[in-house]
Amino acid sequence: MKMPVALLLLLALINAIRIDGEESKGLCDSKPSLHPRPHSVSISEFGAVGDGKTLNTLAFQNAIFYLKSFADKGGAQLYVPPGKWLTGSFNLTSHLTLFLEKGAVILGSQDPSHWDVVEPLPSYGRGIELPGSRYRSLINGYLLTDVVVTGDNGTIDGQGSVWWDWFKSHSLNYSRPHLIEFVSSEDVVVSNLTFLNAPAYNIHPVYCSNVLVENISVSAPPNSPETIGIVPDSSNNVCIEDSSIAIGYDAISLKSGWDEYGIAYDRPTTNIHIRRVHLQSSTGSAIAFGSEMSGGISNVHVEQVHICNSFSGIEFRTTKGRGGYIKGIIISGVELENIKMAFGAIGDRGSHPDDKFDPNALPVVEQITLKDVTGTNISIAGNFTGISESPFTSLCLLNVSLVTSASSSSWVCSHVIGFSESVTPEPCPELESSYSNSSSTCYSLFDSYGKSAAL
Repeated sequence: MKMPVALLLLLALINAIRIDGEESKGLCDSKPSLHPRPHSVSISEFGAVGDGKTLNTLAFQNAIFYLKSFADKGGAQLYVPPGKWLTGSFNLTSHLTLFLEKGAVILGSQDPSHWDVVEPLPSYGRGIELPGSRYRSLINGYLLTDVVVTGDNGTIDGQGSVWWDWFKSHSLNYSRPHLIEFVSSEDVVVSNLTFLNAPAYNIHPVYCSNVLVENISVSAPPNSPETIGIVPDSSNNVCIEDSSIAIGYDAISLKSGWDEYGIAYDRPTTNIHIRRVHLQSSTGSAIAFGSEMSGGISNVHVEQVHICNSFSGIEFRTTKGRGGYIKGIIISGVELENIKMAFGAIGDRGSHPDDKFDPNALPVVEQITLKDVTGTNISIAGNFTGISESPFTSLCLLNVSLVTSASSSSWVCSHVIGFSESVTPEPCPELESSYSNSSSTCYSLFDSYGKSAAL
């Protein structure tokens, strides 16, 4: 009997522990086996034409509607052969594999009328960029289970240049779409694909559980405005591994809702494992937490990361009125090259969706450990600027060696309390307390119940 994807990932979570000196064990160490679907059809069987000019939205919709009938028969596969397959928005179905053959390119239409318009996400209350509705993503899943988007290094190209121009010129009617978005879904796999030129985000699982993203390549030009690679959003049990992302803004960004809307929706992003990734962020951060984090972000393990030619390496963002928390984070085995700011924890980052937020909803940032980090050609080692009414606490720096251009001004700190050991250049006084005297506050691992433990 085949084990369901959800059970495989749950077993991995139950066994999630870290042993000093060994590679961590966690969500990414027990992955689902991708068994072939018993039924398969080609998109060309539904009248699609892969010439890069013919609009194939209806063909994708009809094919998936047909394959929905196989959901209780082991599921089905939609095969996309080599060619350039132009399309607008379409929805997936449960127990489906969308497979892109080598040489297959799904092209997002540059005509906004081919992209559906939908209501904003409830944890945001409005579109991210504009009040009101938003464009639906190119490939969508809503309330689905057991969905795989994969291939033999096929490509999904959002042709985002027109969207970037509209964004820069303030000509958009609604917030920009993403390439792939799963909403309130579980047992999702995205693998073995190349993503190019997303209008905004590339992969956005929101309100999801048990998500695996592996062996993907994501790229957009350095000047593509606020494009983001992978955005786990109010989701749990997410593994991201063995991938390369070079993007305009954030490479990986963890979120969980915006101000009063995220507080009310109350769904955190938790139990996230990121490893063996190569990241480049031109104007944002390679790995960002927030700034929309009102539902909370916790139990995140990041390891074996290479970050180069980026504005910021790792950044924790929040502001007054956000509420929520960022806690229980361990980041280790990081190599930084040519970074303007290695680390940031900023308490005044991000705007508000409207004037209904509670200014007394103060976020909590605590239990964050950064260890085993090397960096060369770093302009600023770290900017840790907390909130006077809610200082950031238990920020731990262990075995961090950064080669900076001006060590005397390499750290900026205020309203933070932390600990350090074997850190160069010498951190600011707020971080100089000895870790060995405060080990109980330094976050080291998370168990299956989400409880932190000391190093």
